[in-house]
Parts: sequence; C-alpha cells; structure tokens
Amino acid sequence: MSETSTTASFQTIAIRHEGPVAVVTLNRPEAMNAADAVMHRELAQIWDVIAADTTVRAVVLTGAGRAFSAGGDFPRMVATQRDQDIQDEVFAEARRMVGSMVDLPQPLIAAVNGPAVGLGASLVTLCDMAIAAESAFIADPHLGVGLVPGDGAALLWPLTIGLMRAKEYVFTGARIPATTARELGLVNSVVPAEEVVPAAVELAQRLAEVPARALQDTKRLLNTHVTRVLTGLLDQALHAERASVNSAEHAELTQRLIEKTRP
Repeated sequence: MSETSTTASFQTIAIRHEGPVAVVTLNRPEAMNAADAVMHRELAQIWDVIAADTTVRAVVLTGAGRAFSAGGDFPRMVATQRDQDIQDEVFAEARRMVGSMVDLPQPLIAAVNGPAVGLGASLVTLCDMAIAAESAFIADPHLGVGLVPGDGAALLWPLTIGLMRAKEYVFTGARIPATTARELGLVNSVVPAEEVVPAAVELAQRLAEVPARALQDTKRLLNTHVTRVLTGLLDQALHAERASVNSAEHAELTQRLIEKTRP
C-alpha cells in the first residue's frame, strides 16, 4: 500500500486528523447533509483515498450540524429520474461506495450525531461500529417515495436485526430511536449528543493501537458474511432500485414531497 495523504480536496466532505485517526465529516449542514451530486460522487471516492493512506489506522464518520445525513436531496432525485446518463453515474457511484466501505482496511466507526435517514442509514450500516447520540434516530423511508432501497439497509439489516425486524422497519420506514437501535444491534452504544464524536474518536484511538495487520485481516474475515451477501445481491438490488427510479409512482411521490416542502 503506497503512502498518500488524505488531505485531498473534497467540496462536501471535511477530513481532519487526530493522530492516527481520520475524522470524516459530511459537510452540508444547511441541507442536513443530504447527498447532492457532489457529495454522492465524493462518497464514492473518499474511501479509496483513505485506504491508501498508511498513516491512518482508524476512521470516524460523522455529520456536521444537527444531522448525520438526511439521505438524498430532491434536485438530484429529479435529475436522476429524467436523465439516463445521470442514472448511470449514480448507480456506478453507489456500487463503488458500498464496495469501498466494506473493503476499507481500517476500522470505520459511525458517530451518529443526529438523524441518519435513507442513504444516511445505509452509511451507518456499512460502518464496522456505531455510537449514536441520545437524540439520533435511524430510518429507511425509500418505500415511502416508491423506491427500492438497494444500497445498504435492506441488504444488511437482516444480518444484524433478523429478517422480520428488518422487514418491519424497511416496509414501514419507521424511525428507530437511538436506544432501540442499540437494542437491535444497529449501533453499539448511545451517549449524550455532545459526547458522540469524542466517544467515537476515543474508540478509534483504541483500535489504532491494535496491531494493524491482525486487525485488518480480522475485519476482512468478519466481513466475509457481508461480502457474501453483497456478491449475491448487490447487483440485483441496484437493478431493482434503478427500475423503481424510472417508475411513474416514484415520479409522482417525489413531486408531492417537493410541493409539500416549498415555502
């Protein structure tokens, strides 16, 4: 692995270093860190940059402001519906993001500082561990806008919380409060909001002291369960999600949401 620097320029994602720990912050607080075109592209790129940096021994992922991530933003949804070339980009980026997060050699800890919705829920699910603020919640409301959730939660929640529980929360899009998420195994611990990032960084520092090769090989071994699921289902899931993007149902529901949120 060649040594590079994670100070590469990203427009919507901030990176800072606390010793051997890289703290990655989704940085669109005015939009509750909803992923626009730039952030979605950068979420597909950043993990390969971090993987190549031998000075980084552990990683924390969090959000700026009051949300972890509100998911996707409406303008990008509409553009994706209308333009097949944009769809090609979006689904290639989704595939790369999922694969590179799962394959990231360093341990990755989510500091869930606020709502983690849609794509935000998927990002938490793709991390190795998670610490949530007491006020945070997780939700996957894809079905509410006529979309198949193809890039994370629906694929991996059955491994974590069991098939029937996964169906309950994916079918209904119901919010999972932080304490319930801990009971279900979607997060490891729950702390006061002001402690969530420090607690995640402290855990990352502890993991950074574990012998790197043994830790990385053990992570790869444990993630065999995840990679087997993704190898069999990711392409199928993304194909189903793309079909739902092109549905009249999704277009109608998205338009209703846009009209509801207009001032």
